[in-house]
Amino acid sequence: MPTALITGASAGLGAEFARQLAGRGADLVLVARSGEALEELAGELRVRDGVSVEVIVADLLDDADLERVTARVMDASAPIDLLVNNAGFGLPLGFADNDIDDEVRHLRLHVEVAMRLMHAALGVMRGRGGRIINVASVAGFISRSTYSACKSWLIGFSRWANAEYAADGVSVTALCPGFTHTTFHQRMGLPPGQEGIPSLMWLDADVVVREGLRDAARGRAVSIPSLRYKAIVALTKLLPASLTSRVARRGRV
Repeated sequence: MPTALITGASAGLGAEFARQLAGRGADLVLVARSGEALEELAGELRVRDGVSVEVIVADLLDDADLERVTARVMDASAPIDLLVNNAGFGLPLGFADNDIDDEVRHLRLHVEVAMRLMHAALGVMRGRGGRIINVASVAGFISRSTYSACKSWLIGFSRWANAEYAADGVSVTALCPGFTHTTFHQRMGLPPGQEGIPSLMWLDADVVVREGLRDAARGRAVSIPSLRYKAIVALTKLLPASLTSRVARRGRV
């Protein structure tokens, strides 16, 4: 059976990836800081789908923990067929008012950690075949603080890597959802609700993951779930950055 390693798997899109992949018969390696939540999810999937689920409790911003996860990705004796770089967190949009150490941690998790795990995965997948999904955001197409910049890097690198390693049988896909119903916003300390964003603009996690997996299977470099977000991304190429930046201040994706 194929094996998928998912970071940030204890909740939100990460947990949804785990549920959908287990439902398709994939064995799993689940990575997150919350051991209790991971074990609960792992137990659920073992019983429901009869798949093997390995749990790695790790803080990916801790060097020793990241080394353990990287070593698992590089283990050719139990190869990873699908890497899902999903771990992440958000910060307030006011960069100058944020703690710079928080900003550095934010940058490391979204860029450095994802890059290191991709490098490790490519070392095993090249010639053998495999898929990498980097959970980015439509924010990566908009000028908006460091979250946007990090996601833009993921999108750009995924596009390049998808073309570069296609001949080796490896696809790399940047999954770019818009506002999605998960616990992401609550973890940022934001009040419940939709931040003034119309309900039409919110996506369900199961739809985002299903479309992301479909586009990855098709070898697409970028996956934008839903026609409305595809239209928004197309508009960002035509509108001035000053305008899209003002609009983007209304919420966080």
